Amino acid sequence: MALLGLAAPLGAPPGAQAQMPASLPDGPKLRIVAVTQPLPTQPQYTRVDVPYLREALTQRSNGRLTVQLGTHAERNLSGNEIVRLVRSGQVDIGAGTLSTLSGDVPILDGIDLSGLTPDIGKARRIAEALLPVANKELERFNTKLVLLYPFPAQVLFCRQPFQSLADMKGRKIRTFGNSLVDLVNTIGGQPISIGFPEVYSALERGVADCAVTGTGSGASAKWPEVTTHISDLPLSWAVAGYMVNLSWWNRLDPQVRGFLEGTFAEMNDKLWALGDAATRDGIDCSIGKAEACKIHPLAAKPMTEVKATEADRALVREAVQSTVLPGFVKRCGARCGEIFNQVVAPIAGVEYRP
Repeated sequence: MALLGLAAPLGAPPGAQAQMPASLPDGPKLRIVAVTQPLPTQPQYTRVDVPYLREALTQRSNGRLTVQLGTHAERNLSGNEIVRLVRSGQVDIGAGTLSTLSGDVPILDGIDLSGLTPDIGKARRIAEALLPVANKELERFNTKLVLLYPFPAQVLFCRQPFQSLADMKGRKIRTFGNSLVDLVNTIGGQPISIGFPEVYSALERGVADCAVTGTGSGASAKWPEVTTHISDLPLSWAVAGYMVNLSWWNRLDPQVRGFLEGTFAEMNDKLWALGDAATRDGIDCSIGKAEACKIHPLAAKPMTEVKATEADRALVREAVQSTVLPGFVKRCGARCGEIFNQVVAPIAGVEYRP
């Protein structure tokens, strides 16, 4: 299948990115409605969205652009409504994790398949390589992704000791997204679905033995109070995206659109750097390493860090090949297997085998 002629996505190497103009010429004022992160306390919101979308955009445009910025929690959203809200024009810019958006657009799941890469640099290259492909699919939903970004690495938090992934056999593990369910099944765990706000009590009561979330998300949600061991092995990156209503985007004054593209390009770099820094910070905060804990709250009851073994990494690679990739293609269709092999395989080093 030929996938030639795809435009370079935002977040491509320096030089390919749009640069924000120093100022925006006078013109009609524009009020933009944006709903981005799940919670207003998340560093992605406080350290990137608020400074860029709510503050810098207005300042740099000399007041021509203003953004009404909110979070999923403030709008009482679960996250999976973002595509529909943006598509309908109820919001101009919306953000959500791709695993929650992939029910509408299955190819999005391929951007962040569980176990595909523990390396955030490769995760970014995969995301940016698939962005134009995803946008071709999103056209029928009148939406367009303008940047992709990670949350901290998604890892295991467990309420009982473990030394390797082999110890997950028979444990009830909170998961999210289809590919993580496939991965946990393959390593012998029992996937259970629990909404993030309910996970703390589920771990406390033993309804779940372990749970997967971002290192920083778990630290911020005080999971160290109800778990004892944390893995350092990234099982995914919970890659998320900002999308715009395509009709609205295409109608914008080209100078305004270019101004916004420059903003998104800056945010893109900040968010990937934050995802990288927040990954280790979340672990350090959870294990009580105060001098290295800069972003998330320091755990009052320090956890034990479980470092991944080569056997763990081999087990995950085998699960990707045997279960995760075939499961993705089964949900998405044979064409997605072809796209994966052409676009992702050269970066990830693993091919889909029909």
